Amino acid sequence: MSGRPVSPTGGLLQRGRRAAGEASGPVGRRVWRLPADVDTDALAPGAWMKYSVEVIAQHCLEAMLPTFALEVRPGDVIVAGPNFGIGSSREQAASALVHLGVAAVIAPSFGGLFFRNAFNVGLLLITCRDADGIADGERIEFDVAAGELRCMVDAGGRELGARAPVLACEPIPAFLLDMVAAGGLLPQLRQRLQAGAPRRTVEPHP
Repeated sequence: MSGRPVSPTGGLLQRGRRAAGEASGPVGRRVWRLPADVDTDALAPGAWMKYSVEVIAQHCLEAMLPTFALEVRPGDVIVAGPNFGIGSSREQAASALVHLGVAAVIAPSFGGLFFRNAFNVGLLLITCRDADGIADGERIEFDVAAGELRCMVDAGGRELGARAPVLACEPIPAFLLDMVAAGGLLPQLRQRLQAGAPRRTVEPHP
């Protein structure tokens, strides 16, 4: 399966659009619902860790959702129970989701190492204590600046319009949003180095 990388841009009000390339079609971002305590081995199975992230991503969550890697689309979001990303420190657990184009993971809490790794590779994590109220197959939008999640389409496919419920989420520090907007820590460092590097001029030959 070919990778679907997320291209960084500056806008983060609806970061799913960045992954989906301003996708047209149904309103909102498709929700993939997962339970509590999803560990890093489910995201990046140990049997595939010797391979590249492109290969690992093909097996992401296959023990829980066998068709996830085939059916997930850029701009989709994962909504899970508490303690998402517990377990080992393997960075590939977050990188596999980025490779598949997942726009964000929303959960009441995250494993500490996964939280750090996710932002380092440009994956947006949204902490929402009421995430259990979001169902599989719903379509949502999120505004990280306002700290809000809004369900736009329910699991039955009905657009909610003005009736769309709004859930509060925890504020995300600006430096982490900047990191996600840059595509991760390393791209951010490269951008800073390029911005601060003096321009080299070519002297004309006599």
